[in-house]
Amino acid sequence: MPAQPAADATTADATTTETTTTGTTTAAAAAVDAADGQPLVARTKKYALEHLAPAALRTDREGVSRDTVEDLRGLGLLNHLAPPRFGGAGLDRHADRRLHEVLAYADLNVWLIWAQHAPAVARIAGTPPTGAGGTHPLVEPVLRGEVLIGAALSDVRRYPTGHLTARRTRDGWVLNGTVSWFSGWGLSEAAILAAVDPESEDVVLALIPIDEHFRATPLELQAVTGSRTERVRVLDAVVPDASVLAVKPLADWRHDDISTAGNAGPQFFGLGRRILDEIADEPHGGGVADAWLPYLRSLRARAYELADAALDGGDPDASLTARLSLKVRAREALTTLSRALVVARAGRGLPADDTAQLHARAVLFLQVQGQTRTERAAQLDSIADSVPRLP
Repeated sequence: MPAQPAADATTADATTTETTTTGTTTAAAAAVDAADGQPLVARTKKYALEHLAPAALRTDREGVSRDTVEDLRGLGLLNHLAPPRFGGAGLDRHADRRLHEVLAYADLNVWLIWAQHAPAVARIAGTPPTGAGGTHPLVEPVLRGEVLIGAALSDVRRYPTGHLTARRTRDGWVLNGTVSWFSGWGLSEAAILAAVDPESEDVVLALIPIDEHFRATPLELQAVTGSRTERVRVLDAVVPDASVLAVKPLADWRHDDISTAGNAGPQFFGLGRRILDEIADEPHGGGVADAWLPYLRSLRARAYELADAALDGGDPDASLTARLSLKVRAREALTTLSRALVVARAGRGLPADDTAQLHARAVLFLQVQGQTRTERAAQLDSIADSVPRLP
């Protein structure tokens, strides 16, 4: 039987304080740990450990189900970042990070679909209540958690090739092009799209229903195969002005994207802790887990500290190099840990139905998920600089 997580795994206790390698307490990591005491986080954790984690291998084979989406809806996870008047939980960023950690620990396929949706809800919630946002027909259903959203934003990074284009009409826009990756296809009822107007070089952010203007082609991914990720062609999708959430200069979009993508997100630390817990359960794995857990905690603490500093008024450009460095280190740590789990299981870790292979594939996905050109260069520079020397 494939190894499964212990029932009390992932859990830094609510009273745990994370420290960096210098022993300095970081308030950001401690606040994430303290979020375990919040009812929504506690319910999600229980559901994730009891239902998602044991089924992760099957989900990777068969795909995330509608029943799982309904479970997430029932927990309140489809609108937890919406304002309370729409039924939102009113969570702060620390509790939101903890939710990401818990779901990534349990099943990265489920996390990926949910992680496309949840930030989009937050973005929509921040849309001004006047103008297009105030009259958008999908805004209220989304904020109430009634509609699952897929996101197609990253192709803007590929401009001037391989992106969605936006053409201005008298009372809106027409979108065309190919979305490279769309997770949750067949489950999502609407999409938040980012397209570039080549004439003005503005980015148009729109929320529209998925209809006959969308055509999907399966992607034979070797990682997160249960995430229902497909390539989607958008054909003459008409977007009235009322469905536009924002129009932003391309230069500003790129600047914000590079800064946001520069953070090591909670999915790294959720999956990393899952792998460490499974290593610790192996006969000779305790030494690896004991050696690497403090380092993973230190990366997490520092990453959250720097991300919060940028969000709370610090200069995000000044900290970008340090934040990217931490993200590169987090990716390298996951690579090492997934390899260690295979080694610890020996031949048992090679079949496709073992979680060692599931996690190894998930780690490969996280090597490129959310990757900007700046980040790719930092990753490759790190690999080039880490060639070992023979004695």
